[in-house]
Amino acid sequence: MTDENETAWLGIDLGTQSVRALAVTADGTVLGRGSAPLGGRREGVRHEQDPGEWWEAVRTASRAALTTLTGVRVGGLAVCGTSGTVLLTDPEGRPTSPALMYDDARAATEAAGLREAGLAVQDTWALPKALWLVGVHGGGRVTHQPDTVTARLVGGPVPTDSSHALKTGYDLERDAWPDIALDLPEVVRPGTRLGEVCPEAAETTGIPAGTPVVAGMTDGCAAQIAAGALRHGSWNSVLGTTLVLKGAAPDPVRDPTGVVYNHRAPDGTWLPGGASSVGAGALPADADPAAMDERAAAFEPSGTLAYPLVSRGERFPFRAPDATALLLGTPADDADRWAGILQGVAFAERLCLDYLHHLGAPLDGPLTFTGGAARSPYWNQLRADVLGRPAHIPEQPEPALGMAALAAHGVTGEPLTDIAERMVRIRATLDPNPARTTLFAEPYARLLDALRQRGWLPAEVAAHARARLDRDTAHS
Repeated sequence: MTDENETAWLGIDLGTQSVRALAVTADGTVLGRGSAPLGGRREGVRHEQDPGEWWEAVRTASRAALTTLTGVRVGGLAVCGTSGTVLLTDPEGRPTSPALMYDDARAATEAAGLREAGLAVQDTWALPKALWLVGVHGGGRVTHQPDTVTARLVGGPVPTDSSHALKTGYDLERDAWPDIALDLPEVVRPGTRLGEVCPEAAETTGIPAGTPVVAGMTDGCAAQIAAGALRHGSWNSVLGTTLVLKGAAPDPVRDPTGVVYNHRAPDGTWLPGGASSVGAGALPADADPAAMDERAAAFEPSGTLAYPLVSRGERFPFRAPDATALLLGTPADDADRWAGILQGVAFAERLCLDYLHHLGAPLDGPLTFTGGAARSPYWNQLRADVLGRPAHIPEQPEPALGMAALAAHGVTGEPLTDIAERMVRIRATLDPNPARTTLFAEPYARLLDALRQRGWLPAEVAAHARARLDRDTAHS
């Protein structure tokens, strides 16, 4: 009988700029990895990709990940994609339109019409974009990004998973599509077995024929699995170009504004979360991050107060489509401006958690930091201090690792939470400095006032955030 550590689980992540593949053992040992770049077309609010490029990149990345695996069995695989990316396909699953990416905003009119009809959707969600695609390209099956790849792997059309279907309007509580004139796919829970790798796909990808293919989840959920943040009250804060928070709860977190939405794990656990438009994308691209972090330490707090939106409009922790980047005060120099952005993102992150608390979300579990910004030790500690709570930094916080864990769950039936906790390795744990939590309390309170005065932040949310701030700093 094969020892479990001689079995590799393959996770494939269809990212914005590349496809990444990871072959991982049950204890989290990475046996192989591969990647391949992706192109795309950005033009104003337009952002699309050629779906054919995904398959070519998967072929390259998978072969690279598996090339050194000798005497190791591939137990199964799962694929994640960017949330809200959608296209049209024919009855055989072949693309008949470009793919509108997660942030393509050409369907604002369709989104407004859906909201008027009582559906809580955002402009960049897949449902309005599907309507736009049908209007421009004619009929076709509404298909999510990973489904085109899994269809090629198994040799025919496959159901979609409920995680990717969420932003296409799928009701996870009723397990039903909305009553809308679209050709929508069958939906299964993440972790459901879709089929096996067919001989043709095996020859071109290097993945052995007969390997089980398991329904995946969105990249944000995949990153949450890779952070081990699946037990109730746990949260994963993903800070890259923008900021995404995802947690785990026994029940959906109800938000009448639609800012917070709820995915669902294979075991039925609810995964509430939201995506902000602040993030590291607001930092100057031509700067040396390590050098600027060192200089920024002299400005605590910064002479400026920032809400550093990367693009127009905010989605979480409040909905303000017309919001623009906020910068109050004049920075002493570029290091002060850098410090203001770092602190502003940390304040936004705190406000996200304050808003989740306002909605009744459980926040008593561990918090993990992942995303590209988690490579900055200074920013990590600053965030922990502003939040006033410990934070864990995982060793391999890649969505592909989350898909490897989901593949293992789908094939073995073992609880995903247990599998993820074995695979995920924590590299560091940061404890907050109470004195610094107090130091940043006053600028955070001023930011709350500035956001409220502009009509972006509801008064009751600002009041709740202030009350939590008073509690956290009362004994510092």
